[in-house]
Amino acid sequence: MACVGAFVAYVPVTTVSISLTAIQRGLGGSTADLSWVTTAFVLPMAACILIAGALGDAYGRKKVFLAGLLLEAVGALVGLSAGSYEVLWAGQAISGLGSAALLPSSLALISHAVPDHRERGRFIGLWATSLLLALALGPFNAGFVLEHTTWNRIYLAAVPIALLALVAGVFFLTDSRAPGSRRLDQPGQIASTIAVVALVYGVIEGGAESFTDTRVIAALLLAVVSGVAFVVIERRSASPMVDPHLFAEPGFSAATLVALITFMSMIGSVFVLSLYLGQVQHLSTLASGSRLFLFTVAPILVGLPVSTLMHRISPRLLITSGLILAALGMLLLTGIDETTSFWGLGWRLFLLGAALGAVITPMTATAVSSVPFRLAGMAAAGNNAFRQVGGALGPAVLGVVMGTRTSLLDGMHLAFTVCAGLMLLAAVVGLVLLPKGGRQGTTKSPAAPGRVRNSAAAQ
Repeated sequence: MACVGAFVAYVPVTTVSISLTAIQRGLGGSTADLSWVTTAFVLPMAACILIAGALGDAYGRKKVFLAGLLLEAVGALVGLSAGSYEVLWAGQAISGLGSAALLPSSLALISHAVPDHRERGRFIGLWATSLLLALALGPFNAGFVLEHTTWNRIYLAAVPIALLALVAGVFFLTDSRAPGSRRLDQPGQIASTIAVVALVYGVIEGGAESFTDTRVIAALLLAVVSGVAFVVIERRSASPMVDPHLFAEPGFSAATLVALITFMSMIGSVFVLSLYLGQVQHLSTLASGSRLFLFTVAPILVGLPVSTLMHRISPRLLITSGLILAALGMLLLTGIDETTSFWGLGWRLFLLGAALGAVITPMTATAVSSVPFRLAGMAAAGNNAFRQVGGALGPAVLGVVMGTRTSLLDGMHLAFTVCAGLMLLAAVVGLVLLPKGGRQGTTKSPAAPGRVRNSAAAQ
């Protein structure tokens, strides 16, 4: 069921991204409007993952998981009825809230059901594969729908999948909570939500208008102030959403920072590729989906073998090697133009996807397994939160980058160059901060106290 949750949570990412050109044909609007279609989903997911993790720890992961499935179904129904950008953004936001609930609760359900670190790494690999499978199938779902009917119907398949998973979860899932009596950290929740929303809003509107605009400056200042307030609140809270001492664990802090940078580049590049296929090569959605499939299926083919190699090879080596290859893949994309063939683009995308497949599973497993067992839910929520903040910033930042060039193709080439730089930055972070030893499964046992302070050490 955790794998189904990961699948449902990520289906909207590529399904909607590959449909952006069709959405623009149907609704009109600017590149900024399209950027908000993607961001309206990722932003609430980034802002609310920590809250969802805390709710699951306090009231039960199963309840949060089922609520996430229900929100996914409701968001898809709103998308089905959308006749304007405002309604579409609302549907995307509801789906994003559903994904925020599903991602940390599904990982925490795995941690509860599989306490052994070595065995848990294998199941996290399956979880990551389910996420990647959703990214792979999304373009085909969108392509098939748009070949036969209107763009709204891209949301149709998500409704029965989410509802069937909801019914199955009611009967087959076992609930769990964090040990002890974890309480909700309302000041921290408010501060983190304001910080994420203000930051992404400021970046998008700054790119669309000007970074000297009063609203943009105010939003970015608000993001900084709220971010600082969040850190102060969490350090003093008796029951923090993300205990700042988690970051004293090198494996967690490194994997979380790598996740933020990697997903900023990855989700941003999917946004750019969607515009390239639709607006530069003028391909149908199905033809675009067949090309993106090579990018999204490669991590699946690589991810499962990597999940077994984690017991023999240091995650540090796997992650940094994968990121260097991903940077190379991004640089190779600067060579595409209006006439690039299917295979001319395809081998570049396959290389990029395979490189990311070597990163995602060990990155996730390292973040969760590097902390004491009782903090697995908090670690999963924290890692996912930073990952989605990166995903929210990706399209926003690359939209700004593309806007600095008069030619769309030139802007895309610059965006891919920026993505390559981000991947190299993540590789440096991994090389410097990830523990040198520590094959997966050698970290603390569930009973180990660890160095991390849990507000209720009582937990």
